[in-house]
Amino acid sequence: MRTLARRSRGAGPLALVAALLGLLLMFAPAASAAGGLSDAAATLKKGQVYVAPAMQDRFSQAQADALTKKIEKADKPIFIAVVPEAANKATIATDLRTLVGIDGVYGVWRGNEFQAYADRGAMAPGVASRISGAVLRADKGDINATLNDFVDQAAPQTKGTGVNHSTSIAWVIIPVLLVALAGAGVFFLFRRAKKRKEEQARAELEQLRRVVDEDITAFGVELERLDFDPRAADADDAQRTDYSHALDSYEKSKRLMNEAKKPEDVKQVTEAIEDGRFQLATLAARREKRPLPERRPPCFMDPRHGPSVKDVDWAPAGGSARAVPVCQADADRVAAGLDPAVRTVDTEHGPQPYWNAGPAYAPYAGGYYSGFGGGLLPGLLVGTMLGSMMSTPAYAAAPMMEGGHGGYQDQHEGGDFTGADFNASDFSGGDWGGGGDFGGGGGDW
Repeated sequence: MRTLARRSRGAGPLALVAALLGLLLMFAPAASAAGGLSDAAATLKKGQVYVAPAMQDRFSQAQADALTKKIEKADKPIFIAVVPEAANKATIATDLRTLVGIDGVYGVWRGNEFQAYADRGAMAPGVASRISGAVLRADKGDINATLNDFVDQAAPQTKGTGVNHSTSIAWVIIPVLLVALAGAGVFFLFRRAKKRKEEQARAELEQLRRVVDEDITAFGVELERLDFDPRAADADDAQRTDYSHALDSYEKSKRLMNEAKKPEDVKQVTEAIEDGRFQLATLAARREKRPLPERRPPCFMDPRHGPSVKDVDWAPAGGSARAVPVCQADADRVAAGLDPAVRTVDTEHGPQPYWNAGPAYAPYAGGYYSGFGGGLLPGLLVGTMLGSMMSTPAYAAAPMMEGGHGGYQDQHEGGDFTGADFNASDFSGGDWGGGGDFGGGGGDW
């Protein structure tokens, strides 16, 4: 069930339930000045930044209020708690997540350390940890600067809406209606969630369809440009076999894309395109009397460039260098200090490299690289959105599962209320950074 009131599309039972929950929570006492896990959770449930009394000399209530307004303006399920060293290091984050009960991004400043955790429905695995580590190192122990930078960086990458999401329903509702409408509200919530997932899958497929159709068209252009006539006198059986194989792959990719019903189906399409492009490269080598090409992965920068010819050291924006397979043209660009010709796709945030365009592109990339070992693509994509998702055990165990998008489709969205019913392995973070190893902690705070 959703927590608090969300924007209603109608005045039905769901809207009344949401309004009633908001009415009840509105009268809950403020907890930002109290201490302990329960008080921290109560404060975070109301969308406020929590500061333990023992930490208010380092992070004032005024600073906490300003940060709260920033999170409210972003309208994202981001929760910030500032607690003393005495808070249990091993359990503080999961305890807060359990008591707050909302899928989201949780940043915890503990003593002199800062770490962030996130449910997979709110943020791709590993992203929260990388952001928290980066801002902590950049701001060198300044709590206010670190937390504000974290929210600035995390908000654009967080999915879902904040707990104080606005509502147009009147607040004067008789509380007893909650009991009468609870059953109907739950029914509508689940039905709407199912419908939302189906709509999301359809939208992702249409987004992928435009991109994959461009790849298929580019493949067809290469076939035509080859200008190969199987009946020509200088054509031999090996060349005709290569050409027939490439043509079959082209037709197969078009057929599979027309039949696609869900984003996972795109994986078979890009597998067919990759296979066909390699056959084209083989045919070109035979006709030009060159050595036959080695079966290599497609060019990482843009699979439409065809099979790669070598690996080069390259770093994506904001990432570390790694060896990636590239075509000769991109190898020359990198060697000359120029940017490679990266495949970008349209997103709600403008054009993005396909590896940072969202989890819907996992099948797209997975098909191109499926024949080169399961660990290749996650290694190439480390530090990117797709890389974070593909490196998880859930993806490795069941990639592109029915209705699963490699495990992400069935997750709750950020802002959903789950209570303690969440997968702790999907609530990911990293090592605590900052003031060294403080041990397990404990005691009242």
